[in-house]
Amino acid sequence: MGAPVVGLKPFETGCDPLAKDAAALEAAARSGLSLDLRCPHRYRLPLAPAVASERLGERRRPRLPAVAASLRLAAGDRFALVEAAGGLLVPVAGSRTILDLAALLRLPVVLVARNGLGTLNHTALSVAALRQRKIRIAAVVLSRGLQPPDPSQRDNAKWIRRLTGIAKVVELPRTSLPRAAELLRECLALDRQVG
Repeated sequence: MGAPVVGLKPFETGCDPLAKDAAALEAAARSGLSLDLRCPHRYRLPLAPAVASERLGERRRPRLPAVAASLRLAAGDRFALVEAAGGLLVPVAGSRTILDLAALLRLPVVLVARNGLGTLNHTALSVAALRQRKIRIAAVVLSRGLQPPDPSQRDNAKWIRRLTGIAKVVELPRTSLPRAAELLRECLALDRQVG
């Protein structure tokens, strides 16, 4: 849409040695920002960020207010997409979680859920946690990923709408990245008002 974009991933684990998610975000956004600005906390171990940090014996653990401030600085006046590391209750800095970071950032959330059996419970719990913290939910995206089809996929979007009252529930089929991006843009009506 012509707006300058930056993809930020404040915490990434399983970096052995590359931060693959942060690299994919940069390949799509082409922001030109350094990896240290886009993904400041990287860990080799494929664990929750706080667990990886503790296992590595880090004495200076990240502090969420500083992480939020660094993300705002890195974003500048660009449209910023901040990708989490795991679910909302994943610990990232001591006992502080992704949900705590989302509350500090006050950005609308696009909740991505696996489109498969069990997603109704997981998604409804995540929506309830976001609402309890008064965090705006822009949409729910159901991603099938590489999972084989299962019978729940036919009804998941409809039931998530019923259970949560969220109107924007987008199902991503298995498709190419450009086609998925186009589907998201159309279904979510992404514009400068989202973030």
